[in-house]
Amino acid sequence: MIEEYSATNLPNLKDLVAPNYDNITLADAPQIRGIGVLTSGGDAPGMNATIRAVVRAGLHTGHKVFGVTRGYHGLWKGEIEELNGRDVSEKLQRGGTFLMTARSKTFETPEGVVKGAKMCKVFGIECLVIIGGDGSYRGARDLARIGIPVIGLPGTIDNDIASTEYTIGYDTAMNTAMEAIDKLRDTASSHERCSVIEVMGRKAGYIALNVGIATGAEVVLIPEQAYDFDKDVVKVILDGRNAGKHHYIVIVAEGAGTAMDIANRIEESTGIEARATILGHLQRGGSPTERDRTMASLMGVHAVECINEGRLNRLVIFKDGRITDVDIEEGLKMTKTISAEDLSRARLLS
Repeated sequence: MIEEYSATNLPNLKDLVAPNYDNITLADAPQIRGIGVLTSGGDAPGMNATIRAVVRAGLHTGHKVFGVTRGYHGLWKGEIEELNGRDVSEKLQRGGTFLMTARSKTFETPEGVVKGAKMCKVFGIECLVIIGGDGSYRGARDLARIGIPVIGLPGTIDNDIASTEYTIGYDTAMNTAMEAIDKLRDTASSHERCSVIEVMGRKAGYIALNVGIATGAEVVLIPEQAYDFDKDVVKVILDGRNAGKHHYIVIVAEGAGTAMDIANRIEESTGIEARATILGHLQRGGSPTERDRTMASLMGVHAVECINEGRLNRLVIFKDGRITDVDIEEGLKMTKTISAEDLSRARLLS
């Protein structure tokens, strides 16, 4: 979203849209009545369960809850409707997001953020709950900086939000990828092939690494770890063949290469027939797993608890086995990467 701009170089914007909520405490918090909820960025299984939890918990504690259609794009355009309990019935088990999501070039500008903030005032939204990834969080931070209270919920299959150990949709995406790779192994075995599977993860290899462990892949390539193609791919496959193997699984995160290119290089280098499969958006779809439904629901309730207790401009996180929250500015400064220990263990198992 907007990296350069802040309330300091856009003075007076807070006065245009809302009261100042900086460093707000429970003692002086205004009574929040209207809550908005939107989904932003790539969809993730469990987003519907999160929306449902925010709506039900909000209604139960006396709030009006508004659904914003098409994320930040719908926010600045005023695509906003009040939701009731019936509106979220039968949504828990559905993948995707019934509020939909979209990119918004307008909201990527300071003027677009102000338009979104003004729409909150038009509809009486006094706190906005945003479900999405890091880009969505940066948009939430921009709203917070000009006086619109926000709560962020981690909805992304990549599990790459630094402030939290778990993100909504991650478990479902891994299970979807695992089931697909198990099927591909069956056909690779029948034809004595190498199957190269590309999974999502432009900057984060969590899906690739963990699915690689779960499926017994011979090779896993991730963006966090540089690799030598001859040593880390060709040699591993040839050692397997010389030991009597007849099929091979190579998993590559999209940020570490393309399945087609790697398959071609393997076939040219080894003479072993190699086929590429790109799982793509298949990983985003499907009914969420039990873990994603439960985490989404409990995180959604926690978001409303934050609002009720006056803890605004927070990110809901999962840390050390419990759901809690952290300041949005602090959370966006955090970093996260795959540990050397996890990489070493994965290599040991391959």
